[in-house]
Amino acid sequence: MATIHADSWEEWDLSGQKLKSLPRDLLIHARSVDLQRNHLKRVIGISRFTHLTELNLSRNKIMEFSQEMCRLHKLEILYMNQNNIKVIPEGIFPHLKMLKIVKFSTNRLAKLPSDINQCTSITYLDLSRNCLQNIEPLIGLPKLKELFVQRNQLTELPLQLFQDSNCELTVCEATGNPLRCPPEEVCAGGVMDIQSYFHQMKENPNTCSAWTVKTMFLGSSMAGKSTLCRSLREGKPVVVAVKDRTEGIEISQLYTQKVRFLFWDFAGQEEYYLTHHVFITPRALVILTINLASYSIENPQSFKDQLWFWINNIQLRVPDSVVLLVGTHCDQCRDQEEVMEKKTDIEEKVKTMLANRTMVLKHQKRNLEENTDPSLFTDQVDDLDCLLEYNLKVLDLLTLDCTRTEDIAKLKSHILMCIQSESVFLCSESILPKSYEEVEQAIHTLVALEEVPQHGIILLEELNDLILNHVNLSRDSLHSILRFLLRYLHRIGIVIWYEDIDVLSDRVFIQPSFLISIFKSIVRNDLVQHLEGVSRDLLMQEGALVKQKFTWVDDLRCRGTLHNAAMRILVRRELEKLVLDDDDLIREVVGTKREEGIILTLLQHFEVCLPTLVRSPLKPHASEFVSGVKQWESAREAKRDPDGACLFPMYLKDDFIVCHKWGEDKQDDLSVHVYFLPEIPHGFFHRVTIKTCSLYATHWVGREQSLFCCGNRLVLVRQRNQDVDPFIEIRCRRPEKDEEFRPLWDLILTVMSNLFVLSRQWPGLTQQVHTPCPERGCPHYFTWRDWQELSNTNLYNLMEEEKLVCQGGHTRRTELIFPKGKGEKNTTGCLI
Repeated sequence: MATIHADSWEEWDLSGQKLKSLPRDLLIHARSVDLQRNHLKRVIGISRFTHLTELNLSRNKIMEFSQEMCRLHKLEILYMNQNNIKVIPEGIFPHLKMLKIVKFSTNRLAKLPSDINQCTSITYLDLSRNCLQNIEPLIGLPKLKELFVQRNQLTELPLQLFQDSNCELTVCEATGNPLRCPPEEVCAGGVMDIQSYFHQMKENPNTCSAWTVKTMFLGSSMAGKSTLCRSLREGKPVVVAVKDRTEGIEISQLYTQKVRFLFWDFAGQEEYYLTHHVFITPRALVILTINLASYSIENPQSFKDQLWFWINNIQLRVPDSVVLLVGTHCDQCRDQEEVMEKKTDIEEKVKTMLANRTMVLKHQKRNLEENTDPSLFTDQVDDLDCLLEYNLKVLDLLTLDCTRTEDIAKLKSHILMCIQSESVFLCSESILPKSYEEVEQAIHTLVALEEVPQHGIILLEELNDLILNHVNLSRDSLHSILRFLLRYLHRIGIVIWYEDIDVLSDRVFIQPSFLISIFKSIVRNDLVQHLEGVSRDLLMQEGALVKQKFTWVDDLRCRGTLHNAAMRILVRRELEKLVLDDDDLIREVVGTKREEGIILTLLQHFEVCLPTLVRSPLKPHASEFVSGVKQWESAREAKRDPDGACLFPMYLKDDFIVCHKWGEDKQDDLSVHVYFLPEIPHGFFHRVTIKTCSLYATHWVGREQSLFCCGNRLVLVRQRNQDVDPFIEIRCRRPEKDEEFRPLWDLILTVMSNLFVLSRQWPGLTQQVHTPCPERGCPHYFTWRDWQELSNTNLYNLMEEEKLVCQGGHTRRTELIFPKGKGEKNTTGCLI
């Protein structure tokens, strides 16, 4: 029996004590009981505690909602999140008249009891991460203020929840559902936008069902993406010359059988991958092209390059996607038998790949659950459960001869069948009031009448004013409709609106292709050649000399650094190609020597590059790199120096300078391995480097290794992809004095926090932390418990023992393995 401690007779904290049943000596007059993080499967005997006002049963293994709960008439707060509850019986909630705050998130609820609305005091209700298909039983909760229903299976939200004039609902979160009515983009605007949507539905009864599908063409270079995209649009084979292949992203539209397709053709060269996350959005149809002529059954690398890489990254970024495999270049194969052999091989390997991923996740989950104290790993188990719930659909391979008109028609017919099948593709349909369609049509009219500039960049308020001249709506109604519509059009790829970027939230990019053209003027596989080809006239416009151009080329080749003046010139040249001679636009997009332009703001926001000064330690061979010499300003200080330069780690070729500065690894280094399941996303380390560089004034950057300096302390961050299990390693030198352990662990934990924050952008990703045994040649390791939500004090007491022993029998002091030390201050100045 676990030892029970109480701070008072009325408040009992029994969390994390491995309890399998309610303790018998728990006083029946207790008012607050915390039983989270235990091993409870049932709650038998809870009816004895009739004085309870707060009960926390979260993070257990409860499968049945106890009928005894109806006896807790004084209960005001109930936490039962992160359990395995499938059903809540009828006849319980009508007895809980005092219940105000309820958490049922992360369970397996398929439906709600019909009498939950008789629990009339509920103000806060969290039902997120369940399997609910409707929430109509909630209609009639008079005091409900905050409702959370994210990540369920809802296709509609009930009108009655929002239409009552006495409705007190102020917060409603519903993202991650296949919503048709109202669409998810309406819900993202909050309760007022939802109410406006239903009001428009009532005022405009002639609603329309919009089928719009953002279709992303992905695949290796020369796989035939552009040929497919253009042939589908034209309805016949279109030959694409090598010189006309896609650079960056090309956008086009196709209307067929009441479905609007937005085709996004992504370039296959590696240099462009890093900008894909700027434009990839959820719930898109992915067409993954495979060159069957070059695909080799015998060569494992062929499958890895043409399929594994792409499917894996799709799964990490948009894990609920639908992927249609399309085999191209069939006409270049030996015969139909070869085509079918490759089709069978690809489909079998894809199924094996997906099955292996599931097996690995289940194995990792079982390992954590079988730990001596599984309650220490609840968060990690929950993360693995979420990954197992995702359902990436990879459809069978469709083989095509792109030179045949009938094969193009076959592909179009197959795509239509996929998107209209609910079992295959969700969320391609949205129910919109007629007024929403009118507002979108007004935007297209403005473009056609050239009332919107050719480049398509327009202020939100200006767009609002122009639309008012074309629709019969009040300013307030239009304001709400326009914000939803821009979110919706952004997701499907018609416009780009960066609502979450403060300095750009007042601008709308009506022509996404324009913005993409600007991006590809800087992020491209042949940037050096383009920089070398800059004319003297363009240099003079920037007040630069020809010899400066050669310095820029050398800096880019050797150091991955591109001067802002060079960026301005490259973007200006792209604008001239687009026949845009608007000086104000050029200054707004390109920037000046005094102010950043839009392009630099976006590149920095999406962590494609790191702003710095020209004479910074980012130049690996510069003298400033020597310790004790002139220190480089932090990124925060340098960010607003438009006459400086930016580091693009993607252009770095090696890790020489980092290895030289760090030296050899030492056996007693403090070392932590952060493992990413199932894989480290492409470009992840690049962005980790940029995020961490912004914290530390002095650093050295390489292609797969970076070194950061805080005072006289160094931390090495290194990507390890060669091993079976990919991980990022964080190392510090062992200090000479015991009191120096805490500052070093502060440094390591700050880097780990950056890894954790960044990883949230990949929903299909989870991480586990291990410390390898410091003994040379020992394969064993120490697994970290859940740590992200721990306070700073708890974090330094992950292990109370002074010494730890690995499975191989090697003993080490705890502070060499886990954070341990005295004091509260984080010496890096960063939050953990």
